[in-house]
Amino acid sequence: MNDATGHPPRTARRLVLASGSPARLGLLRQAGLAPEVIVSGVDEDALSADTPGELARVLAEAKADAVAVRPEAAGALVVGCDSLLELDGQPLGKPADAEDATARWKSMRGRAGVLCTGHCVIDTVSGARASATAETTVRFGTPSDAEIAAYVASGEPLHVAGAFTLDGLSAPFVEGIEGSHGNVIGLSMPLLRELLGRLGVAVTDLWARE
Repeated sequence: MNDATGHPPRTARRLVLASGSPARLGLLRQAGLAPEVIVSGVDEDALSADTPGELARVLAEAKADAVAVRPEAAGALVVGCDSLLELDGQPLGKPADAEDATARWKSMRGRAGVLCTGHCVIDTVSGARASATAETTVRFGTPSDAEIAAYVASGEPLHVAGAFTLDGLSAPFVEGIEGSHGNVIGLSMPLLRELLGRLGVAVTDLWARE
Protein backbone atom coordinates (compact mmCIF):
# COMPACT_ATOMS: atom_id res chain seq x y z
CA MET A 1 0.00 0.00 0.00
CA ASN A 2 1.39 3.42 -0.99
CA ASP A 3 1.50 6.46 1.27
CA ALA A 4 -0.15 9.86 0.61
CA THR A 5 2.61 10.75 -1.88
CA GLY A 6 1.99 7.63 -3.92
CA HIS A 7 5.23 6.02 -2.83
CA PRO A 8 5.62 2.77 -0.90
CA PRO A 9 5.85 3.43 2.86
CA ARG A 10 9.39 3.65 4.23
CA THR A 11 10.53 0.80 6.44
CA ALA A 12 11.51 2.08 9.86
CA ARG A 13 15.13 1.51 10.81
CA ARG A 14 15.89 -0.60 13.86
CA LEU A 15 17.37 1.33 16.74
CA VAL A 16 19.61 -0.41 19.26
CA LEU A 17 20.63 1.09 22.60
CA ALA A 18 24.06 -0.18 23.64
CA SER A 19 23.28 0.29 27.33
CA GLY A 20 21.32 -1.38 30.07
CA SER A 21 20.34 1.99 31.59
CA PRO A 22 16.58 2.11 32.36
CA ALA A 23 16.80 5.92 32.38
CA ARG A 24 18.19 6.10 28.83
CA LEU A 25 15.66 3.56 27.60
CA GLY A 26 12.89 5.60 29.22
CA LEU A 27 14.05 8.84 27.56
CA LEU A 28 14.04 7.22 24.12
CA ARG A 29 10.60 5.71 24.64
CA GLN A 30 9.19 9.03 25.87
CA ALA A 31 10.45 10.59 22.64
CA GLY A 32 8.44 8.12 20.58
CA LEU A 33 11.24 5.67 19.79
CA ALA A 34 11.22 1.91 20.33
CA PRO A 35 14.84 0.81 20.80
CA GLU A 36 16.06 -2.69 21.38
CA VAL A 37 18.64 -3.10 24.16
CA ILE A 38 21.97 -4.86 23.76
CA VAL A 39 24.34 -4.29 26.68
CA SER A 40 27.91 -3.66 25.52
CA GLY A 41 29.85 -5.19 28.41
CA VAL A 42 32.71 -2.71 27.88
CA ASP A 43 35.28 -2.46 30.69
CA GLU A 44 35.02 1.25 31.43
CA ASP A 45 38.06 1.25 33.70
CA ALA A 46 40.29 0.16 30.82
CA LEU A 47 39.81 3.42 28.89
CA SER A 48 41.20 6.91 29.49
CA ALA A 49 41.27 10.39 27.96
CA ASP A 50 42.65 13.85 28.69
CA THR A 51 39.41 15.44 29.88
CA PRO A 52 36.14 14.18 31.42
CA GLY A 53 34.18 15.27 28.34
CA GLU A 54 36.55 13.44 26.02
CA LEU A 55 36.48 10.36 28.24
CA ALA A 56 32.68 10.30 28.14
CA ARG A 57 32.82 10.36 24.33
CA VAL A 58 35.52 7.64 24.17
CA LEU A 59 33.43 5.40 26.42
CA ALA A 60 30.29 6.00 24.35
CA GLU A 61 32.18 5.12 21.17
CA ALA A 62 33.57 1.95 22.75
CA LYS A 63 30.09 0.83 23.78
CA ALA A 64 28.62 1.51 20.36
CA ASP A 65 31.55 -0.24 18.65
CA ALA A 66 31.21 -3.33 20.85
CA VAL A 67 27.53 -3.74 19.97
CA ALA A 68 27.68 -2.70 16.30
CA VAL A 69 29.81 -5.72 15.36
CA ARG A 70 27.42 -8.25 16.87
CA PRO A 71 25.28 -10.25 14.47
CA GLU A 72 22.08 -9.32 16.31
CA ALA A 73 22.75 -5.62 15.62
CA ALA A 74 23.11 -6.07 11.84
CA GLY A 75 21.14 -3.47 9.90
CA ALA A 76 20.47 -1.30 12.95
CA LEU A 77 21.41 2.16 14.11
CA VAL A 78 23.39 1.65 17.32
CA VAL A 79 23.45 4.30 20.04
CA GLY A 80 26.13 4.26 22.72
CA CYS A 81 26.21 6.66 25.67
CA ASP A 82 28.25 7.21 28.81
CA SER A 83 27.93 9.83 31.54
CA LEU A 84 30.45 11.35 33.94
CA LEU A 85 30.30 14.25 36.38
CA GLU A 86 33.19 16.68 36.15
CA LEU A 87 34.05 18.23 39.51
CA ASP A 88 37.34 20.01 40.14
CA GLY A 89 38.47 18.81 36.73
CA GLN A 90 38.08 15.14 37.68
CA PRO A 91 35.70 12.63 36.04
CA LEU A 92 33.33 11.01 38.51
CA GLY A 93 31.37 7.95 37.44
CA LYS A 94 29.43 5.65 39.72
CA PRO A 95 30.70 5.68 43.33
CA ALA A 96 32.67 2.64 44.44
CA ASP A 97 30.62 2.10 47.60
CA ALA A 98 28.43 3.83 50.18
CA GLU A 99 31.41 5.54 51.81
CA ASP A 100 32.49 6.94 48.46
CA ALA A 101 28.94 8.15 47.71
CA THR A 102 28.75 9.91 51.08
CA ALA A 103 32.08 11.65 50.57
CA ARG A 104 31.04 12.59 47.04
CA TRP A 105 27.87 14.30 48.21
CA LYS A 106 29.61 16.16 51.01
CA SER A 107 32.07 17.55 48.46
CA MET A 108 29.34 18.43 45.90
CA ARG A 109 26.79 20.19 48.11
CA GLY A 110 26.56 23.91 47.62
CA ARG A 111 28.65 23.71 44.46
CA ALA A 112 28.24 23.18 40.72
CA GLY A 113 29.57 20.42 38.48
CA VAL A 114 29.33 19.59 34.79
CA LEU A 115 27.51 16.43 33.74
CA CYS A 116 29.16 15.15 30.56
CA THR A 117 27.40 12.53 28.43
CA GLY A 118 29.17 11.09 25.42
CA HIS A 119 26.97 10.00 22.51
CA CYS A 120 27.89 7.82 19.55
CA VAL A 121 25.64 6.63 16.73
CA ILE A 122 26.80 3.97 14.26
CA ASP A 123 24.89 2.99 11.12
CA THR A 124 25.72 -0.70 10.76
CA VAL A 125 24.54 -0.66 7.13
CA SER A 126 26.85 2.06 5.82
CA GLY A 127 29.48 1.95 8.56
CA ALA A 128 29.09 5.71 9.04
CA ARG A 129 29.32 7.12 12.55
CA ALA A 130 28.93 10.36 14.45
CA SER A 131 29.84 11.19 18.04
CA ALA A 132 29.93 14.16 20.41
CA THR A 133 29.60 15.08 24.08
CA ALA A 134 26.79 17.10 25.65
CA GLU A 135 27.57 19.08 28.80
CA THR A 136 25.09 20.37 31.37
CA THR A 137 25.97 22.44 34.44
CA VAL A 138 24.35 21.12 37.63
CA ARG A 139 23.95 23.30 40.72
CA PHE A 140 23.71 21.19 43.86
CA GLY A 141 21.78 22.16 46.96
CA THR A 142 22.95 21.78 50.53
CA PRO A 143 21.49 18.56 51.96
CA SER A 144 22.32 17.92 55.60
CA ASP A 145 24.53 15.06 56.74
CA ALA A 146 21.37 13.21 57.81
CA GLU A 147 19.76 13.71 54.39
CA ILE A 148 22.91 12.51 52.64
CA ALA A 149 23.03 9.44 54.89
CA ALA A 150 19.39 8.63 54.12
CA TYR A 151 19.96 9.05 50.40
CA VAL A 152 23.05 6.85 50.36
CA ALA A 153 21.19 4.23 52.41
CA SER A 154 18.54 4.08 49.66
CA GLY A 155 21.17 2.58 47.36
CA GLU A 156 20.24 4.82 44.45
CA PRO A 157 23.49 6.83 44.21
CA LEU A 158 25.56 3.67 43.87
CA HIS A 159 24.08 2.97 40.44
CA VAL A 160 24.32 6.35 38.71
CA ALA A 161 27.12 8.55 37.39
CA GLY A 162 27.94 11.38 39.77
CA ALA A 163 25.97 9.67 42.57
CA PHE A 164 22.77 11.60 41.81
CA THR A 165 19.76 11.70 39.50
CA LEU A 166 17.28 14.37 38.43
CA ASP A 167 14.41 11.92 38.17
CA GLY A 168 14.91 10.06 41.45
CA LEU A 169 15.30 10.49 45.18
CA SER A 170 18.03 13.13 44.91
CA ALA A 171 15.84 15.54 42.90
CA PRO A 172 15.20 17.73 46.01
CA PHE A 173 18.97 18.18 46.39
CA VAL A 174 19.53 19.67 42.93
CA GLU A 175 18.79 23.40 42.76
CA GLY A 176 19.00 23.83 39.01
CA ILE A 177 20.70 23.01 35.73
CA GLU A 178 21.95 24.90 32.68
CA GLY A 179 21.62 22.80 29.54
CA SER A 180 19.80 19.66 28.48
CA HIS A 181 17.65 18.07 31.18
CA GLY A 182 17.75 14.68 29.45
CA ASN A 183 21.53 14.84 29.25
CA VAL A 184 21.74 14.73 33.05
CA ILE A 185 19.41 11.73 33.13
CA GLY A 186 21.62 9.97 30.60
CA LEU A 187 20.92 11.01 27.01
CA SER A 188 20.46 14.35 25.24
CA MET A 189 17.65 13.99 22.71
CA PRO A 190 18.65 17.22 20.88
CA LEU A 191 22.21 15.93 20.43
CA LEU A 192 20.95 12.50 19.36
CA ARG A 193 18.79 14.20 16.72
CA GLU A 194 21.84 16.11 15.49
CA LEU A 195 24.01 13.01 15.27
CA LEU A 196 21.31 11.07 13.42
CA GLY A 197 21.05 14.00 11.01
CA ARG A 198 24.76 13.77 10.26
CA LEU A 199 24.10 10.19 9.16
CA GLY A 200 21.18 11.22 6.96
CA VAL A 201 18.51 9.89 9.33
CA ALA A 202 15.58 12.00 10.54
CA VAL A 203 14.55 11.26 14.10
CA THR A 204 10.91 11.48 13.00
CA ASP A 205 11.49 8.47 10.75
CA LEU A 206 12.31 6.45 13.86
CA TRP A 207 9.08 7.19 15.67
CA ALA A 208 7.32 3.99 16.61
CA ARG A 209 4.07 3.55 14.73
CA GLU A 210 1.28 1.07 15.21
